[in-house]
Amino acid sequence: MAHNLALGAHGEQLAADYLRAAGMEIVERNWRCRYGELDLIARDPTVTAFVEVKTRTGVGFGVPAEAVTFAKQRRIRRLALLWLAEQDGPWVSIRFDVVSVLVPRDGQPEITHLPGVF
Repeated sequence: MAHNLALGAHGEQLAADYLRAAGMEIVERNWRCRYGELDLIARDPTVTAFVEVKTRTGVGFGVPAEAVTFAKQRRIRRLALLWLAEQDGPWVSIRFDVVSVLVPRDGQPEITHLPGVF
């Protein structure tokens, strides 16, 4: 379990670095409330993105992004509404992204950003 937590934290850091390099500001990391957690909230001048990060060491169970099920999408939308209700708007645009991080045991991490995927 500790390995999975460390792998997840590493993947989230890689995703945050990737989004920053793409010109986005990381507004929140691991925002929590009683209903769950949002991995990353990022924005640029035109959009606020709620980003789910999935990290794996291999594709034996599918690519990491495939782990974002319909139920997980629904939960993220609900959490996003709760986060937005706590903030000062106005909101120009929001979207829901997935960042898939593949960290092979003997190679470089592969990051795939899927903007507005759900």
